[in-house]
Amino acid sequence: MNDEANPYQTPVSPPSGIPDAGTYKPTLKQILFSFQGRIKRSQWWLTVGISLLFVLVMSVPLGLMGDSSVEALEGDGEMSPLMMIWMLILYVFLVWVGLAAAVKRWHDRNKSGWWVLISFVPLIGGIWALIENGCLAGRDEGNRYGPRPE
Repeated sequence: MNDEANPYQTPVSPPSGIPDAGTYKPTLKQILFSFQGRIKRSQWWLTVGISLLFVLVMSVPLGLMGDSSVEALEGDGEMSPLMMIWMLILYVFLVWVGLAAAVKRWHDRNKSGWWVLISFVPLIGGIWALIENGCLAGRDEGNRYGPRPE
């Protein structure tokens, strides 16, 4: 047989922006906004913790904006358009960051990012995702999603 590479075979390359072998340290931008690569449990927990802290800190100005926020929750008043836009921007940002971190965590477990949808299964889905992402270690060696994160 011939040991030469097949010229018709599709070349295999690592995910964009991630080195080919060994380990890599993802940047903050990659952790928060990219859906490619892998992150460790500690990075996932840090992302979850910072997101919760961000929600708490950003909720304070909403509470200080007056009684309209309380009335909106009780159904007696309307929420101001500015407050609704602010909450929408905050919500979209946090959903994006949460999805990006979860997809990379599933990649670290050598599973497709589509496993993030398991969270929508009632009762067991969220528990399963929490155990997989927050408790179980990823693979020590590189996998199809990239090298091992530092």
